[in-house]
Amino acid sequence: MKIIVINGSPRTDGMTASVLHSVKNELIYHGIDVEYFNLTDLDIGHCRGCCSCYMTGHCFIKDDADWLSERIRQSDGLVLGSPTYASNVSGLMKDFIDRGHFVIEQLLNDKYCITVATGENYGYKNTLKVLDELIIYSGGIICGHMAIKAPFNSTEILQEKTRKQISKASYKVAAKKKNRFQILYHKLIFDIGIKPFVMRKGKLYRGVTERWSDMQIIKEKIT
Repeated sequence: MKIIVINGSPRTDGMTASVLHSVKNELIYHGIDVEYFNLTDLDIGHCRGCCSCYMTGHCFIKDDADWLSERIRQSDGLVLGSPTYASNVSGLMKDFIDRGHFVIEQLLNDKYCITVATGENYGYKNTLKVLDELIIYSGGIICGHMAIKAPFNSTEILQEKTRKQISKASYKVAAKKKNRFQILYHKLIFDIGIKPFVMRKGKLYRGVTERWSDMQIIKEKIT
């Protein structure tokens, strides 16, 4: 297996990074190949809202967003971590979510995922919810999720509870554990919401349907 780990914090050595490195090490312990990326080290601009990627299959902006998205597409799973900014994910993470071909293109179809949210004050659980919903809506399988309350920019030793969560989630990824409820929930979202919307768009969303066909999500051909 290959898993991509993404740190959405502008700090490469803060609490979010500390948890993610622990997840990375636990995955490696289970024999999984891991690639780790700090979004702050990459060039990912704001989405322009033009929707041209839905027709062409790629973004017209030439930076690292499509490159990282392709790394995820070729992987078996994803670990996303973000600190909490105004009861939401960081700006870095939001930019990548907007540019990363997630929900409409079903980037995480059948991939094993872990989510991590950190925060000092109220709202860090909201951040985790944002990440969890992104995974489910994009076709992924949540093997574990952690909402961690910790002092700002803390690098303190992880609590026993968190270490157990990391161990359990990593084992589920390695064992390719699936959650039937999550699969059913995503199927309802896709069949009732995402797929009909895209099909109505026809050629305007040709890049999306071609990707779905390559992933064997659909059999229909858009002409």
